[in-house]
Amino acid sequence: MHNGFKKLQLLSAAVAVGFMACSPDNTQTSTQMTSSASTAEAQSNPAATSIPRMPDGKPDMNGIWQVLSNANNNLEPAPPKSAFAMVPGDFVPVPAPEVVAMGAIGAVPASQGVITTNDGYIPYKEEALAQRDENRENWLARDPEIKCFMPGVPRATYLPHPFQVFQSDSAFFIAYSFAGAVRNVYLEDPGEAPIDSWMGQSHGYWEGDTFVVEVSGLIDQTWYDRAGNYRSWESTVTERYTMVNENVIQYEATIEDPQLYTEPWTISMPLYRRLEENFELPQFKCVEFVEELLFGRFRKGEPIEDMTMPF
Repeated sequence: MHNGFKKLQLLSAAVAVGFMACSPDNTQTSTQMTSSASTAEAQSNPAATSIPRMPDGKPDMNGIWQVLSNANNNLEPAPPKSAFAMVPGDFVPVPAPEVVAMGAIGAVPASQGVITTNDGYIPYKEEALAQRDENRENWLARDPEIKCFMPGVPRATYLPHPFQVFQSDSAFFIAYSFAGAVRNVYLEDPGEAPIDSWMGQSHGYWEGDTFVVEVSGLIDQTWYDRAGNYRSWESTVTERYTMVNENVIQYEATIEDPQLYTEPWTISMPLYRRLEENFELPQFKCVEFVEELLFGRFRKGEPIEDMTMPF
């Protein structure tokens, strides 16, 4: 009987180790190591990965790209849930009345997380974390994506919509499907941004085969995802685009914001080329689809003094 109990203990330990190996934290660590190794290989031996090149020898990133992840739902690891908008129920939180009819379509799949620093989580200051939680509880009213506002950087990159890179030896331009957003990446330092804007000001330069883009002048009204993660007007973003092969770019973005975070933090994910024959960037200019949401009250003749603008 003693031997049987000992065998049972050993079996339980083996199962526990197996679960630990499959846990999100370990999966994320493995993914990060693979991504880092791929990036290092591309930088140290680009010829071996069949990277297309421009006449000047720089990697040719022209094309239409898209992320395949749930980063826009939540940059941090998160389990699935019934909806983004939840309200207290009799026993557990339930979907808000505004979204309950969406059923499974309105449900939120799990997010593995794409943050490669701080154990996979955003290093918020205490008061900033409280604001993030409040944003999350009021997602339906506050997420700029719902109102078709420009997504900002880096969120524009990992929205569930493609974007197109136009590159030459003297220009680098990015057009996004969502909201018709665009970015002109200056290849010469333009100096300080003259005004803060939704997409900010971008200055790009090459470090070997990696295209680095420094983004500043971002307004504080954009979010990083649908989970309420947000920025202040002090935020800056440094992006890194590294071609792994002809059809994959490893994308990294480091966010600094001393007003909200205790330290900089970094996200990383692959971008995939759209390979459909004759595929063109679809235009999702969603402003017309939110006119009723934003301005329907004017059509209904509500007194202006009773109105609060939804942004």
